[in-house]
Amino acid sequence: MWDEKKIRIIDIADELGVSTATVSNVIHGKTKKISDATVRRVQEKLVERGYIPNMAATLLSQNNSRIVGVVVNNHPKYEGHVLEDPFVSSAVNALSDTLESHGYFLMLKKTNNIMDIVPFASMWNMDGMVIMGFCEDEYQKLRDRIRIPFVVYDGFFQNNRNICNLMLDDYDGGRQVGAFFRENGREKILFIADNRLKPDFDRYEGLCSGYGRKVDFLEVPMSKKERQAHYRDILPVFQDYDSVFAASDYYAVEIMYFLIHAGIRVPEDIWVVGFDDMELCRNVMPQLSSVRQDVFLRAGKAVEYLDRMKTDRSYSVTDKIPVQFVPRMSCGRRQDRV
Repeated sequence: MWDEKKIRIIDIADELGVSTATVSNVIHGKTKKISDATVRRVQEKLVERGYIPNMAATLLSQNNSRIVGVVVNNHPKYEGHVLEDPFVSSAVNALSDTLESHGYFLMLKKTNNIMDIVPFASMWNMDGMVIMGFCEDEYQKLRDRIRIPFVVYDGFFQNNRNICNLMLDDYDGGRQVGAFFRENGREKILFIADNRLKPDFDRYEGLCSGYGRKVDFLEVPMSKKERQAHYRDILPVFQDYDSVFAASDYYAVEIMYFLIHAGIRVPEDIWVVGFDDMELCRNVMPQLSSVRQDVFLRAGKAVEYLDRMKTDRSYSVTDKIPVQFVPRMSCGRRQDRV
C-alpha cells in the first residue's frame, strides 16, 4: 500500500492540471461548484495513488459523503440468488454506471428485513438510498426511521411522504402485448405469475384490455422446484393455448424451455412473451419477445430525484416509466442481431 504521508495534494493537482483547492474540495466533499467530470477524475486519481483509505475516512465524517446505498430485498423466491436475477443484476449495473458518472460511490446490500437499512445507512453515513423489492407499508415504516433521501426503484404505490417512487407503466406493457396477440389472431392466451398483486396483476389487466376480453391466469409456486413440478403436472393444459405471457423474462425463458423439452414447439405451437427485456432475451433460442424497460432512464431518474431530495427534504414524486413491446423469434419474428 502507498504511504499516505508521502502523497501530497499538490502532486495530485499537478498530474490532473487542476488547482490544489479543487483536489482538497473533492476530498472533503465540497463539490457543488465542481463539475461531475472533474470530481470523478480527482476521485479516480486519489484511488490510483493510494489515497483512498484517507479519503474514505474523510467522506464518512462529512455531511455530504457521496455514498449511495443500493438495497435489494433478498426475498425467499430468489432462493439465495437475488443478485443473479436478470432484472436485479441489470438494475444494479445501470445504477452503478449512473451513480459513478454523477460522482457518487455505490454501496450494495441485500436483506429480507427492510429495518436492516437503518443501521446500514447510519454506519456508512449514506448520502441517499435506492431501494428495491419491498412492500408499501415497509417503505412507510422506513421513512419514519431515517431522515436521508431514498428512492423506491420499483414501487407501485401513490405517496406523499417525501419518498420518490419509480414505477413502470406495467398496465400499458400488458396492453401492448394483448393488442399484439389480438392483431395476430391468437385465440387462447395464458398469463403466468407467482402472485395476483401489483405490478404483476397490472400487467395481467393490461393484457386483458389490449386483447379485448379476459384471458386465463395461472398462478405458479415461487419455488423453482415446485414450479417445475407444477408445469409437469399440468402439461396437457398447455396444449389448449397458443400464447403465453409471463410476468418476467425469467419465468418466460423457464416456461419456454420447459415447453420445448416437452415436445411443444415455440413459436410454431405456442408464442411466448416475457417482461423487462433483459439481455438474456437476445441470448436464448428462440430469442424471447418481451416488454422493454429502459434501465438507464430509470437509473438516471433515481439519481435525479436523490439530488432533488437533498436540497428539498419535503420533495415527493411518483414517476411512471414508459415501456415498449419488442416481438422476436418466440412470436414468429426474425432474429435480432446480437
